[in-house]
Amino acid sequence: MKRERVRRVRVLTVSAVALFLAAGIAAAAPQKEEPAGRKSGATPHGPQFAVPKPPFTPGIFPCSDCHKDMKPNPNRRELKDEHTGVVLNHAQGQRWCLDCHDIANRDKLRLVNGQRIGFDESYQLCGQCHGDKYRDWRAGVHGKRTGMWNGEKQYLLCVHCHDPHDPSFKPLQPMPPPVRPENIKK
Repeated sequence: MKRERVRRVRVLTVSAVALFLAAGIAAAAPQKEEPAGRKSGATPHGPQFAVPKPPFTPGIFPCSDCHKDMKPNPNRRELKDEHTGVVLNHAQGQRWCLDCHDIANRDKLRLVNGQRIGFDESYQLCGQCHGDKYRDWRAGVHGKRTGMWNGEKQYLLCVHCHDPHDPSFKPLQPMPPPVRPENIKK
């Protein structure tokens, strides 16, 4: 009799966990309510998430303002005229600007399959190489997401926390330890 009760409790617990996980997965899915001006649902290249505008350096976007009259040079090289402050510490030796930035439309990013996406969908670009982080970001485990657990959400883009050209976090100076209560001067 006691074994049967324990077995029922385990089955109920497993069922409750399964329901909880299913609810969490459903809540992590992109919401149909999107900010004004955005189309609801999926784009031709994947789900669309409500995100704030990317943190562009002032005066640098749209890129086509400067690049419209330039002949594109696809050769890997050190940039000497513009963008000299950009140091690529992101898979250096394996990556080049035009692996991510579209050569024909500088206001777009380019996926591996050649599709162009907006900078507000850069999570798809990052997710091509960082699939585990992309999965966690979509589920709300990596990065910052605000909103309601069962309603509208807003996700920060990868570039709100990581420099896309040098994504590693720099070491932080540790804070001093707290003062013990008996050492606080009154």
